[in-house]
Amino acid sequence: MTLRGTLALTCLLLPLMASAHNFEKNQRVAPVGISDRGELMYSNDKFSYKTWNSAQLPGKVRVVQHIAGRVSAKEKNAALIEAIKAANLPHDAYQTTTIVNTDDAIPGSAMFVRSSLEDNKKLYPWSQFIVDSNGIVAKAWQLEPESSAVAVLDKDGRIQFAKDGALTQQEVQQVMDLLHKLLSK
Repeated sequence: MTLRGTLALTCLLLPLMASAHNFEKNQRVAPVGISDRGELMYSNDKFSYKTWNSAQLPGKVRVVQHIAGRVSAKEKNAALIEAIKAANLPHDAYQTTTIVNTDDAIPGSAMFVRSSLEDNKKLYPWSQFIVDSNGIVAKAWQLEPESSAVAVLDKDGRIQFAKDGALTQQEVQQVMDLLHKLLSK
């Protein structure tokens, strides 16, 4: 391949490598809906699922966490989840929305992932858990496989912070400070 050909190919592929997600500050997340599985509901000691879509995100300040259905992905931002639990944020104004991509799970483990989500729904009934069994959200938001992405949304559903991958301790503190700021408005 000539130098010119190599340069042209590099220029074509560079945009694909440069953007890990399509989140833009002060914009809403790309619209997406999940009808296969969807939002995990728990009522009268029974679990069920209902259709979910991103148009439901405005209304509360929230952390939206998208996780591949793998323990390694869950652990990437476990420090943030622990900080959120410790902060005891008001349920009427704040909600965590966790979207789990069971299409990006170790083969044969999706049922164990869903069981873990059911346990969490019992413990944290005010939190929102979404099961994406076809990886629709990861595709729509251009997220990395086998990873964990976090977006902080204001009450209007606009992105105020986003990162695909593990947050540093400094970024966890930045997110917590931002949540307190948004909730004080």
